[in-house]
Amino acid sequence: MPATSVDDEREYDDDRFSAREVFRTERSKTVCGYFEPGQFIPVHAPDSDVTIVVRSGTGLVRDGDEEHEVSPGTVVTIPAGQDRGVRAEGERLEAVLVTAPPPTDAEHDPVRRGLQNDEFEPDR
Repeated sequence: MPATSVDDEREYDDDRFSAREVFRTERSKTVCGYFEPGQFIPVHAPDSDVTIVVRSGTGLVRDGDEEHEVSPGTVVTIPAGQDRGVRAEGERLEAVLVTAPPPTDAEHDPVRRGLQNDEFEPDR
């Protein structure tokens, strides 16, 4: 069984959020996400469930039409096909994200487009 820690995986990037994949099978993927203030995962709606567990910092998680303010200890689960996005607000944000099944490369096109254009809600 792979084992690591949020501390061991910590890596920040000045330009965009950092996602450190720590585990993957055909059924699930686990990443540690590190966000500087204002950095984000653009809103997208892959055909997978995601659970986000906030370890430190504060931010916002989009869940369909709702926005949840998150802080250490917050757990948010968003079902497959529902819009989702994550943004750090005011301070660094660290979270563990588990998706099941892992999104396809094509499902991440809105993420790439949003990051390229610096848009939290890219046109889809």
